[in-house]
Amino acid sequence: MDTLGGAEFAPASTYLNTSSCGLLPRRSVEAVRRLAEQVASGWTGGSGSFETTEAVRASFGRIAGVAAERVALGGSVAVHVGLIAASLPAGAEVVSVEGEFSSVVTPFAARGDLKVRYAPLERIADAVGPGTALVALSAVQSADGRVADLTAVREAARGHGARVLLDASQSAGWLPLDAGEYDYTVTAAFKYLLCPRGASFLTVTEEAQRSLLPLHAGWLAAEDLSRGTYGPVEEFARSARRYDEPPAFLSYHAAEHSLALVERSGVERIHAHDTALAARFRRGLIELGHSPVPGDSAIVAVPGLGDRGPELARAGVVVSARAGNMRASFHLYNSEADVDRALDVLSG
Repeated sequence: MDTLGGAEFAPASTYLNTSSCGLLPRRSVEAVRRLAEQVASGWTGGSGSFETTEAVRASFGRIAGVAAERVALGGSVAVHVGLIAASLPAGAEVVSVEGEFSSVVTPFAARGDLKVRYAPLERIADAVGPGTALVALSAVQSADGRVADLTAVREAARGHGARVLLDASQSAGWLPLDAGEYDYTVTAAFKYLLCPRGASFLTVTEEAQRSLLPLHAGWLAAEDLSRGTYGPVEEFARSARRYDEPPAFLSYHAAEHSLALVERSGVERIHAHDTALAARFRRGLIELGHSPVPGDSAIVAVPGLGDRGPELARAGVVVSARAGNMRASFHLYNSEADVDRALDVLSG
């Protein structure tokens, strides 16, 4: 199977580590270089373009299946989650997954006055009860690539009047996403969306906006930017822009091209490509006598092989170690040859 990335990528290794950081397309690299040169030369436009950030907002909205008005821009998932955590009333119950990624749960635990409960991923829907205010989980687990039963979670939350916060950092870009099905989604864009660090997205439904306060609002949160520069903002944006962080322009100028590539490739097509490579890798691992975590995920984890990373790296194969697992993650710039190369090294 060929790659989907074409000439946009030129990896110097067998790179199977998108779950840690995606590769930047050439056009994204050029966009960063171009803006950096413009800023260095005193370009009169300042440090970046708000037209570009609005294009990125719209592009992510299309990928996530929501209108641009429901998308807020930021720099990290932890800040988005912290905003949601700060808006919960004291004593509210938050249900999350055992071993969930730290950025998804720490802002709630750090409050000190919230009731945070954890359940195994396969029983997370059953853990939602009458007193639950929010369910917070990742669509795909970082440690082992397991995909959550999101339909069951949504149904359980609706049945008890709870909201759902979905972290799509390990899934957006290869797993189809309908962000409108969740009260909040948060996404770090430097993985499967192929952006640099410093670009992230928060989506908020209209109903959820009624109780989510723009606690880190600056002038960019004003409905009329020309009137929001000095003094407190008097009228916040009537869209999710009220929750924007000031954009890291270098990241967002690159993100415009990265997200455009994801859109051109098509998430459904990327999903088929990535999961086919992962399935090939799982089959090969089983033939070698290993027991990868089962599933239909683009991320393959193998318990007990977390110490094989250095050996693979010496052979030019890049994976990661998470929670004792060897974790390999496949994306549009990978091919069957990459899978076979990793299996060859593991075969010893």
